[in-house]
Amino acid sequence: LETKTVSLMRLLGVAFPGAKELEEWEREQEEARRRDHRRIGKDQELFFFSDISPGSCFFLPKGAYIYNTLTDFIKSEYQKRGFTEVVTPTLYSTALWERSGHWEHYSENMFTVTSEGSQTYALKPMNCPAHCLMFEHRIRSWRELPLRWADFGALHRNELSGALGGLTRVRRFCQDDAHIFCTPDQIVSCLDFVRSVYQVFGFTFQCLLSTRPTPCLGEPEQWDNAEEQLERSLQHFGERWEVNPGDGAFYGPKIDIQIKDAIGRQHQCATIQLDFQLPIRFDLQYVGKDGQSHRPVMIHRAVLGSLERMIAILAENFGGKWPLWLSPAQIMVIPVGGSSESYAKQVVQQLSQCGFMVDMNEDLGATLNKKIRSAQLAQYNYIFVVGEQESETGTVNVRTRRGKQLGRRTLEEVMAALTKLRDTRSNLDEF
Repeated sequence: LETKTVSLMRLLGVAFPGAKELEEWEREQEEARRRDHRRIGKDQELFFFSDISPGSCFFLPKGAYIYNTLTDFIKSEYQKRGFTEVVTPTLYSTALWERSGHWEHYSENMFTVTSEGSQTYALKPMNCPAHCLMFEHRIRSWRELPLRWADFGALHRNELSGALGGLTRVRRFCQDDAHIFCTPDQIVSCLDFVRSVYQVFGFTFQCLLSTRPTPCLGEPEQWDNAEEQLERSLQHFGERWEVNPGDGAFYGPKIDIQIKDAIGRQHQCATIQLDFQLPIRFDLQYVGKDGQSHRPVMIHRAVLGSLERMIAILAENFGGKWPLWLSPAQIMVIPVGGSSESYAKQVVQQLSQCGFMVDMNEDLGATLNKKIRSAQLAQYNYIFVVGEQESETGTVNVRTRRGKQLGRRTLEEVMAALTKLRDTRSNLDEF
């Protein structure tokens, strides 16, 4: 018998009601391409990827500056809010993951290594089991609660190669991860923390209250109490929110926060999750006021989420035009004439000592206009032109990357103004 092979082809298409909608969609697509964080990362020399370590980002100096500045920002918020930092190992015996339940439900997403014969270890995909170990390290008292532990440890998840895409889906990443161990009547939502951070970036957001799924772990009364407390927190918070019924984790209800970026796209970053399961699996206890042992509630929370993914979102939100406090290219100093070069170097030194990211263009073959344009294209927030008159008067001639001339100012005045913009994490360009 002769058989015929039938080839199939899958076609994907997009349809629109009319030409106006098509044009709007094309504009959105072009804007998204222009803002693509992978293009910005390459053009501004922020980061790159290599097949040597698939799905793991190499942050170059300018990218590392953004990474560390975001981390320092969250650390400063931790200090205001009673969080303390811990440092935990990266590699653990499978005994830990079996105890936490990850080995049964998550092992295919974990990287494993063998050592000393048949002993198997796994790189941590999350910090929570390690924090449970730290909680049980000694007897805990109700006076210590709530315990708020933050951890910036590197996490590894074995994502499928086809799912990897720039900084938005990676195998090695870091979260502004923290866990709160508290009594049932101390459950708090951390929502003010979220708002204070997202306001700095100019994000608008909405909250989703995800309630118990079927099946779920824990007593109905426990779920009722937790969901009621989260709902009260959202009502008191005053921002837009809605119920997302049945979409909670099996171990507890959660609040997810969706942000909206500059071009209207939504991203889910921050999360606040209550966990009844891990304290049971690790048999965590604290001694209450009554002298008896009680079970704590564990809250998983992150504000930025993955630092890598947040950098991608911010790069596209700002279109590569980083605000001063986050910018890895803050000031370009351009001397005009050989006699002003010595003064320009003094300006650079003073700015550097104040912690600014500053460079100097010493290209003798380029015109002043070309140097200014080059600095603008490289997204330097400010361009300081210094010539003979500036050298004599201790001033700098200031321009913004958008082309606005702020005029001649004393160096002291400029440094004070820029320090204020940076330290207040302002998104303003002018001073």
